Amino acid sequence: MTTTPKHTRMRTIWRLPDRLWNAVKGLLGPEKKPGTRGRPPVSFRRVLDGILFVLRTGCQWKAVPAELATGSTLHRRFQAWVKSGVFHTLWRRLLRAYDARRGIAWRWQTVERASTKAPLGGEATGPNPTDRGKCGTKRHVLSDRRGAPLAVHVTAANTHDMKALFDTLDHPVVRRPTPDQPQHRCLDKGYDYPVIERGVARRRYVLHMPHRGEAACPGVRRHSPKRWVVERTHSWHNRFRRLLIRWEKQVTNYEALIHFACALMVYRLLFLG
Repeated sequence: MTTTPKHTRMRTIWRLPDRLWNAVKGLLGPEKKPGTRGRPPVSFRRVLDGILFVLRTGCQWKAVPAELATGSTLHRRFQAWVKSGVFHTLWRRLLRAYDARRGIAWRWQTVERASTKAPLGGEATGPNPTDRGKCGTKRHVLSDRRGAPLAVHVTAANTHDMKALFDTLDHPVVRRPTPDQPQHRCLDKGYDYPVIERGVARRRYVLHMPHRGEAACPGVRRHSPKRWVVERTHSWHNRFRRLLIRWEKQVTNYEALIHFACALMVYRLLFLG
């Protein structure tokens, strides 16, 4: 008797697939034509593969294989694309395609945060109270029911979760539709404050949040757990080694890497899931 596996593991993306390249190439501007005076041109696709290599492995820019591009070329082009918002736009474009093909699962949404070491410090970093006061940063992520990242907000590690929640909720990459059916919001006990309950209610969510000091009542049936979905999304983020430890001092560079990772995650859900 043959058994069907519970899930199929989605393969890791190490080089840009054709579909992903077609989605991003129109955002990059004109390429340098072969034969132009000056340094030999490096194709934008190779540059993006090099940035993806850094994102995946967490290596230094100078450690990227020579067949892709030099570290200085990669970092210079990365900085230019960060300023023009390429990675954020790619994420939004793929989310819209995901919405058109599968539909964003707005009915159940979850917010969760993850702390990350930031040894070099920089913008949006601070002492991490859960890591003996070492310098760190937080990623606050909003996901839909399937784990697709809808919003990311970066703060210092010592920023209270309550202060970052509404910044995360109010800035999804794609516009949240006006709810004609209940949209549920799952939070953990760390958000158990009256101001959170009022703010979530004003945004027309049905809140699901255990209260501090509240013991689980045996025999009481509740909705099936949903928060594990965003925890899995954080796990997907951490598989990009450049996000597991933050080496970027400028928060815009770190956010751009997160946006690129989010775009890859949505692509996998869209075409490989």
